[in-house]
Amino acid sequence: MKLADATAPKPWTYGLLSGAAVWAAAWAGMLWLDGKVDLANLAMVLVLGAAVATLWLPVSVSVLASTAAVLAFNWVFVPPRGTFVVDLRQDALLLGAMLLVTWIVAALIALQRAAAEHARGHAQQAEQLRRFGDALRDSSDPLADASLLQQALAELSRAAVKLLVLKTAMPQTNDADSVELLGAPTAEQLEGLWHCARRRAAFGPGTGRYEELQDWYLPLRSRDGSVGAAFIEMALGSAADAAPRQQAQALCDQYALALERAMSSRAASDARNEAQTQSVRNAMLAAISHDYRTPLATIMGAASSLADQGDRLDAAQRERLARTIVEESIQLSRLTDNTLQLARLDAPGMQLRLDWESAEELVGTILRRVRGHDLQRRVRARLEPGLPLVRCDALLLAQMLDNLVDNALKYSESPAPVEILVRRQAGHVVFAVRDRGAGVAPAWRERIFDAFQRGLEPGALDASSTDHQPAQRGAGVGLAVCRAIARAHGGEMRLRARAHGGSSFEFWLPEAAPPAAVEPQTDEKAAR
Repeated sequence: MKLADATAPKPWTYGLLSGAAVWAAAWAGMLWLDGKVDLANLAMVLVLGAAVATLWLPVSVSVLASTAAVLAFNWVFVPPRGTFVVDLRQDALLLGAMLLVTWIVAALIALQRAAAEHARGHAQQAEQLRRFGDALRDSSDPLADASLLQQALAELSRAAVKLLVLKTAMPQTNDADSVELLGAPTAEQLEGLWHCARRRAAFGPGTGRYEELQDWYLPLRSRDGSVGAAFIEMALGSAADAAPRQQAQALCDQYALALERAMSSRAASDARNEAQTQSVRNAMLAAISHDYRTPLATIMGAASSLADQGDRLDAAQRERLARTIVEESIQLSRLTDNTLQLARLDAPGMQLRLDWESAEELVGTILRRVRGHDLQRRVRARLEPGLPLVRCDALLLAQMLDNLVDNALKYSESPAPVEILVRRQAGHVVFAVRDRGAGVAPAWRERIFDAFQRGLEPGALDASSTDHQPAQRGAGVGLAVCRAIARAHGGEMRLRARAHGGSSFEFWLPEAAPPAAVEPQTDEKAAR
């Protein structure tokens, strides 16, 4: 197909018909005015008709028509009529002036028409670039929308367009997996696209490179290189017009810059994510190493005292040291479980071991576990009658409740009670651990669920203050693990301030329809 030029003239048939109609009207007017006005005025009608007809006729046709019209004017109107003989000098001057004026008018109008068509072509090209730029601006992923460039080039050239677009940086060798292909190029065309992209130069007619080629290869030029190439098919023998090729190159460059910006933005985002991951990893290691040090030192001190001075210690002292070792070992075990669980829940593709569990049994398990170090019996439980079975991972849910109870005991003064409440509300089963501690300041009610964020020590600061110092015990992963467990179950962890002081940490688990009861088979039914 031939490349379509935006500056192409109007169809010849339309122009010839319009010009012929103007000339016919001019001659009709001159014949009607013959004998009524002098020869000079008739000549003015001819010049006017020539000027108007030139608006539609090509300059060459207009010059020939004007010349023929002047000769015919001489034959019809200039005495002696019916001949080309001119007797008077002023008649010869008139005919010469008519011929020269019509030629000048034809040339001037042709120049103005060409300038107007050229300006119109530039306006159309600018409008196409604007529309293409708007489409790229609205595109979130230019690589996925490479068809926008293919459509724009096809609209410009009215020919087959094939694209090679890089997904990442330019590979060392021609790797098909590193590019996106549009239009199914042949092996020869694909090799040309690769060569064009690597050379960052246009090939084909009018480009100064590989002029013997029939088609165009245009690079997608970015600031620092090339992000691909475009193939535009041309008909055999079509003219290598620079205007559409320059427009096509501008479209390619505009797309390449948009793709380069998207790649840079994606690389910056990946770098930020990597830096954030590294920061979290470093914070985790620092927090864990710090919080492991205290219980380990306590365990080592108590164990060395028992080993070195066991014979000189009475039974009460040995029991106190042994209890210290057990309590600090439990603290280490909880810290280890929380850290490992947080890492596991954040891993992609993690699946829970869901089963139907009784809320009463889950709470009973927590109470039995807590009573070992809750010597004052501060932890109590209250469950709403008729609770349905819950579909959950029992180990994870028990760990979450254990973290919440331990957190409530840590941040509330003795003998204030800690209550485990389970109820149904708004299509959810709500597990709440409530305390009567100092509460959590509003500025911390969301941050407290983030990893490595720790609340205040009881009574450290007023709850309305936002200038908080973190508590010194714990790595700050317990509540983060609780929220991760809640979300893994499709629920949500919420913190609600209690009316008379304290906090209520609530796990809202959506109710699920329990499985249908299976009728037990009797011996008679089994025999059947």
